[in-house]
Amino acid sequence: MVHSTDGSSLLGQHVSMPHSPEEAKLERVPNPHPDTNYVARFTVPEFTSLCPVTGQPDFAHLVIDYVPGDHLVESKSLKLYLSSFRNHGAFHEDCTIRIAKDLAALLAPRWLRIGGYWYPRGGIPIDVFWQTGELPAGTWAPEQGVPPYRGRG
Repeated sequence: MVHSTDGSSLLGQHVSMPHSPEEAKLERVPNPHPDTNYVARFTVPEFTSLCPVTGQPDFAHLVIDYVPGDHLVESKSLKLYLSSFRNHGAFHEDCTIRIAKDLAALLAPRWLRIGGYWYPRGGIPIDVFWQTGELPAGTWAPEQGVPPYRGRG
């Protein structure tokens, strides 16, 4: 994954989907309210990657929450970055934590958490959760709103 400096080289241009997360270019833009603690949320209900063993598709519902510092993630670059995992073989835990760490490295947010709610493979759903630390005092972060997997129950 290539980190970009402030500004967006992707906006207003036709851009092909990167073939891998290594080719993807995550970009950031200045936060218009760096003096305010607030939560920005990205919900990705149709995230897809490949099982590194079988090559079969794996599906997840991702919820990414962060309290920005000086920068926001540019949403088109995030969409392309996340789409690049469609051709990427990695386990659920690796995909989820890699996304979180890449965003944390790009943005240096005051706080970041990710919930990776993976659909069952081999009859077992795997949910993966990570955060950078404590939510800043006085900041509201709603629950992620994704119920645990229950099958048909």
